[in-house]
Amino acid sequence: MGRRWLVTGCSSGLGRALAEAAAAAGHRVAVTARNTAALEETAARHPGRIVPIPLELRDAAQCEEAVRHAAARLGGIDVLVNNAGSGLFGAAEEVSDAEIRDQMETLLIGPWRLVRLVLPGMRAQGHGHIVNVSSLAGRMAFPGLGAYVAGKFALEGMSQVLAAEVAALGIRVTVVEPGGFATRYGTSLARSARRMPEYAAATAGMLDGLRGMADDAAMGRPEDFAARVLALVASPDATPLRVPVGEDAFLYLEAVERAARDELAAARLLTDAAPSPALEGVTRDPA
Repeated sequence: MGRRWLVTGCSSGLGRALAEAAAAAGHRVAVTARNTAALEETAARHPGRIVPIPLELRDAAQCEEAVRHAAARLGGIDVLVNNAGSGLFGAAEEVSDAEIRDQMETLLIGPWRLVRLVLPGMRAQGHGHIVNVSSLAGRMAFPGLGAYVAGKFALEGMSQVLAAEVAALGIRVTVVEPGGFATRYGTSLARSARRMPEYAAATAGMLDGLRGMADDAAMGRPEDFAARVLALVASPDATPLRVPVGEDAFLYLEAVERAARDELAAARLLTDAAPSPALEGVTRDPA
């Protein structure tokens, strides 16, 4: 049976590929973007299965209207995919309070708001699946992407808590962590207003690499990402909370896990070697 999907960020890239794949597989999909003109071509290719909805994720009223409209047109929502996002490039010292808030609105507050809005319907029907699209930046740091990394780390933390809270209600939560995919993410990166030459050496290589992702033949195809998400949602079996997508994602995250174990072991050695403040000045009884 086809499911009823609400997918954000569908004007291009991963979101568009997922919406097309879901519609082609027989599902009905409410797709969102700030400008629905970018969605009309997708809707035309899948008449009756794609419902375009305008959505500025940082606008609470638009979020409420988008969920209401999607539920009304589809008869409910079975799957929410929080895919919409944007990146800000700037070293930690360069990024302003306002720029940090804007990233958090897009990467954390907006998705959290949509989760809150779909949960009553999912609870009432006794099932649902929330897919939060994170990134390798949800588990590792990249110079120049501090605000983006902070937002994705926060999204993953919220998702872990959410999964524990809704499991008994028949609602599943999955965090998808894409590796490198050929999208416009790098070319659409915003730059912090402040730029300091002191950080150029630490961040320039990262920015150049991100800018070239869209044209890199070694990057993954959005269609492969879409197929993986469809398979996760269709699976009748329990799936891990966090699911890397792309062979490079597994390679990077395996290295991250090894580094974390090494760091924990080093911290343990340091802690064991340091005297406990509570025992300072205490003479042990030789008996």
